[in-house]
Amino acid sequence: MSSSTGMIFSVSTFGESHGAGVGAVVDGCPAGLLLCESDIQGQLDRRRPGQSDLTTPRSEEDKVRILSGIEGGKTLGSPILLVVENEDTRPGDYSETIQTPRPSHADYTYRMKYGVSSSSGGGRASARETVGRVLGGSVAEKLLSDKHGIEIVAWVSSVGEIDAADVSVKDMVRTDVDKNAVRCPDSAAAVEMESAIKAAREDGDSLGGVVTCVCRNVAVGWGEPVFDKMEARLAAAMLSIPAAKGFEVGSGFAGTRMRGSAHNDMFVKKGDVLGTVTNRSGGIQGGITNGEPIVMRIAFKPTASIAATQKTADYHGGPAVLELKGRHDPCVLPRAVPVVEAMAAIVLADMSLIAD
Repeated sequence: MSSSTGMIFSVSTFGESHGAGVGAVVDGCPAGLLLCESDIQGQLDRRRPGQSDLTTPRSEEDKVRILSGIEGGKTLGSPILLVVENEDTRPGDYSETIQTPRPSHADYTYRMKYGVSSSSGGGRASARETVGRVLGGSVAEKLLSDKHGIEIVAWVSSVGEIDAADVSVKDMVRTDVDKNAVRCPDSAAAVEMESAIKAAREDGDSLGGVVTCVCRNVAVGWGEPVFDKMEARLAAAMLSIPAAKGFEVGSGFAGTRMRGSAHNDMFVKKGDVLGTVTNRSGGIQGGITNGEPIVMRIAFKPTASIAATQKTADYHGGPAVLELKGRHDPCVLPRAVPVVEAMAAIVLADMSLIAD
């Protein structure tokens, strides 16, 4: 089982959903970076469960402890161990899944691959694993901000069939995103999204959607063709997030409906360097960053664990009726926002050190 990502700046996550705790080991972070728990806690607070009535009611404070790699408020260049304890665990809620795999969840595939699976909450396949990603991503983001002035902002751009209005990726900041519980900067669309999520929850059901992410002030020249192109690394990172089912950068699939003459980003002088008039390339050309903002979108499926009664089959192939008792998000999108930002930061930090 691979629980690590990154070639120079690497992050390894550990822990199960209803075990003692979860966390991450960050290796390859340069020495001398100013870093403390408060640099990490903010993103954990945005990801934690129980923060609104749109998320799982599981109550976790998700307070980070730094156990190694920091001295006097600065990184030592050695591995950084970050831990968050699980407090509100209820493994008994998952007793039914021991006999019956949840439809569209990882219960069946994990059991078939490893011959054993976590007896509660999906184990490593649970969204609880993303705590470690946010821990590592927060360290990466601090490095990118201090050294390169890079800004990473993600937001919910659609839920179900509700789309947010287009927003300026040049001006979007996290305070705009966090003005509502859905984390959608379009306030009118956010109201509709919130109503749709609550309606799905009342029906014992769930909704999916799309998170958009922009990375600004990324230098020209990051990315390693041909197999480690910047968009390839970002795609792998985003699609490793639980419930992620699709990725696109720049114009994405919409670009397939255009002619090249309309799609091409024309060059123009911007100060002492070249830039582009449009950004349909999404800040990446030939797998290498071109200095324009990186713009990407990640599609998330409806949460697989739902409260509605489901007719399915048990592990022996017999008919079964599954009625889950666990606490689950009716829509993962609001809490996926800081996870997307974290994965973007991890990739960019790694690629920045490779470029150096």
